[in-house]
Amino acid sequence: MSQAMLIINPSSGKELGKKHATLAEETLATRFETVDVRFTEKEHDATEFARHAAQSNYDAVIAMGGDGTVNEVITGIAEQPHRPTLGIVPLGTVNDLSRALHIPTDPEEAIQILADAPARPLDIGKYDDHYFMNVIAVGLIAEAVEEVSVEQKTSLGSVAYFIEGLKAFKDHSPYPIEIDSAEKQFDGEAHLLIIALTNSVGGFESFAEDAKVDDGLLHGFIITKLGFFDALQALPKLITGGLSKADQIEHFTTTRVEIRSKEELPINADGDTAGHVPVTVEVLPQHLTVFSPSSIE
Repeated sequence: MSQAMLIINPSSGKELGKKHATLAEETLATRFETVDVRFTEKEHDATEFARHAAQSNYDAVIAMGGDGTVNEVITGIAEQPHRPTLGIVPLGTVNDLSRALHIPTDPEEAIQILADAPARPLDIGKYDDHYFMNVIAVGLIAEAVEEVSVEQKTSLGSVAYFIEGLKAFKDHSPYPIEIDSAEKQFDGEAHLLIIALTNSVGGFESFAEDAKVDDGLLHGFIITKLGFFDALQALPKLITGGLSKADQIEHFTTTRVEIRSKEELPINADGDTAGHVPVTVEVLPQHLTVFSPSSIE
């Protein structure tokens, strides 16, 4: 008997989860014989629900919520021998993984795709003993994200992060940072290190334009001595592509990287605070499968 678990964060997207719960359940019922609906009430609920689904041999786990909810679901299934296929109904502000998978940002359209969307391989990342689905940031943006209010996220989306990032460039000097991988060694000063799994970072879908969701690679960007006006000039490249070729940005790809610093640099994983360096980051190639539109390359 085919089984799916639908995990809903009822507070995501101005409570859109509650509004679309019935449609999602009915749509999944056309594909799976049993649909188990769970509503989260507190942090880590989605992880526990997803872990139970994996251990109970469910065929699919659908995350309906923002990036935080999707991250929790991935954490719940990533460590299990049986890993159900992941589905996503994006209700958050940025929804980077959904963008990379070409999943519509409109909840009703995303739900309809679940009726017959094929499953494809998906890379995820691991930093120390934790999992991430999209991006690790060390340095300025990791600090700037903490300054973005809920109101800014709701009204400005990705632009809110860019604005706080510009403020940080103005107020901070670069940090000492060491990066060590088989493909890249760096020991110097930088404002920011980005490690991306997909093309979409912070809602900018051309940030890591060469990244694919299943290429088995970490895509690194070291932003060195970048001034306020340089950051403004980089904005078009964030939107149209070409950031990896910009001056004062060092780009590399790898499968595993160690990051250290003489300072206590903050880490941000998938938009949430995640401790401080030192940290080891690695890719888990095609570790999961995910429902996505058949049109994606």
